[in-house]
Amino acid sequence: MRQAILTTQVAELAAREHRYLASLARQSLVTEAQLTPKPGLVDRRGSGSHTDLSLEIIIRSAAAIEPFFRHMAAASASARVDAGLREVLAAIGREAESAMFKATGGTNSHKGAIWILGLLIAGASSSQATAPARVAGIAGGIARIPDPARLQLVSHGDLVRVRYGAAGARGEACAGFPHVMARNRGLCEETSRLTALLQIMASLEDTCVLYRGGAEGLELVQRGARAVLEAGGPGTSPGNAALNQLDRALLEQRLSPGGSADLLAATLFLDALDGSKGTVRGRH
Repeated sequence: MRQAILTTQVAELAAREHRYLASLARQSLVTEAQLTPKPGLVDRRGSGSHTDLSLEIIIRSAAAIEPFFRHMAAASASARVDAGLREVLAAIGREAESAMFKATGGTNSHKGAIWILGLLIAGASSSQATAPARVAGIAGGIARIPDPARLQLVSHGDLVRVRYGAAGARGEACAGFPHVMARNRGLCEETSRLTALLQIMASLEDTCVLYRGGAEGLELVQRGARAVLEAGGPGTSPGNAALNQLDRALLEQRLSPGGSADLLAATLFLDALDGSKGTVRGRH
């Protein structure tokens, strides 16, 4: 009887941890979407450069894929990082994509985020680690394992990688998430998050931008993000002016740095995980 009780308690604790990781991922996606003002992206002001997305749709999408993040955490719990785990995670990820499309009426709101956050959840669950570098390293190891099913699928990111040689989200994951960074704690929360986004935009080969705007569009995004940072960054008068200018330029060209937004959500996820917090920290 005692052994059965202990087994039940262990299972309940494990299930609680899986729910926690999934909830943290959803909160990270919602918090990223709500961050304002983001150049060219959906935020509290509106749909940015999108005609088929809104803040409401993104929040609905995040809720729809949360159960699949939980399944990824459960499948990865203390699991070996091998081809079997990679195959299971890929299958769950495709189920999450189907749920996303159903929730959004066919709009791709979080396909890249499912890949990125799913790997980080797997890294955290399989190792029971919280240190960002450790979790990202394990996630990168999983990403480098080939997925046989991918040979039959071609995404926008695949087309861009072939045409421009850009790494995109897949390359980011395989490299161990070099753009997922610790944020500057000397800034208020909102400014810290905007600064992190711009730092990612300034150097990431964002396949979302490349698909819509080609190499010229990517140069516009990267140059504009660097200009904001060099002007003093968000929260300063010159930086805010440069940020508004970049936003207008991206809206005019219909460019949206969605890959950078996904990596900001990953940054928020790892930041909260490392702080052992149940929620992604809000503005203050």
